[in-house]
Amino acid sequence: MMSKLNRRNFLQASTTALAAGLSPMSAALGQNIVSSPLASLPPDNPAETIPPLQANGGKKPLRLGLIIGIGKDPDSAMAKVRNLGLPTSQVFIDEFELDLVKRLRQALEKHQIEATSLVVGGPGKEVWDFYQGPLTIGLVPRETRAARIAHIKKASDFAKQCSIPAVQTHCGFIPENPNDPVYKETIAAMREAATCCRNNGQNFRYETGQETPITLVRAIQDVGLDNQGVNFDLANLILYGKANPVDAIELLGPYVQGIHAKDGMFPTNPKELGKEVPIGKGKVDFPRIIERLKQLNYRGAVTIEREISGPKQVEDVRDAKIYLEKLIA
Repeated sequence: MMSKLNRRNFLQASTTALAAGLSPMSAALGQNIVSSPLASLPPDNPAETIPPLQANGGKKPLRLGLIIGIGKDPDSAMAKVRNLGLPTSQVFIDEFELDLVKRLRQALEKHQIEATSLVVGGPGKEVWDFYQGPLTIGLVPRETRAARIAHIKKASDFAKQCSIPAVQTHCGFIPENPNDPVYKETIAAMREAATCCRNNGQNFRYETGQETPITLVRAIQDVGLDNQGVNFDLANLILYGKANPVDAIELLGPYVQGIHAKDGMFPTNPKELGKEVPIGKGKVDFPRIIERLKQLNYRGAVTIEREISGPKQVEDVRDAKIYLEKLIA
């Protein structure tokens, strides 16, 4: 299950899985801690309101995409996105090797794929559940926080070289209580990461999931920078039991810059996340969500994510494409 699997490794392996029906579980590898000097934190200057952010400046139409790990073979990954008939991709990269910049740029141009964001996680152990998750995911855990800020900065520098406009990540189980010292520490960490992206001319996007929508909005406002956005993962809100996305979009709408089109069921076992299911088979009300996105004049990508492996993954992505195209049209 994804709750037991390191999601970075899953995405890293997804290129192979899409190609040959191999299990990302079998391809998952251990990760090393990344270290680099950290910049000084900017002064604490929380904002009461943040100007609404609009992905792509409203210049492009609503369009579909796929999240995929490129591993060390960006050409193969982008070929798969193109073969699925999808014009955009969120690219997951784990190791920011210098020669990968040129090869990714060439692959994007060759296959005419728009990279809408660079997705980053870790380094270190991340467990996607209710018990180990708060201790291991994102910028909340103190033990891995400095290394993860450094990793995000490397991702931002890499994205700049590839002309990718945004970096996105899970920040973790952000405390609901704004008076919690860990909340304040996490805000400072988020601000440092977002500041690096801002200096590189990028947006910094938070993927929904582990926190309630109101907590994420509070955190964005307390960070107080104008380059923050949300990658609105529709299923994650349900899988973690945090919100119904139809309700959540009313809070998060002004900040939404990306969408993960994914479906799932609410958790029934308090020890396990809800179950991810094919799009249209779960609790996400896609017709209402797409309608509301149009009303909000959202002009970003709707990025398909299916967290299984093998031929069924490809089949479900194709089915999701057909289903979502009808709604978008």
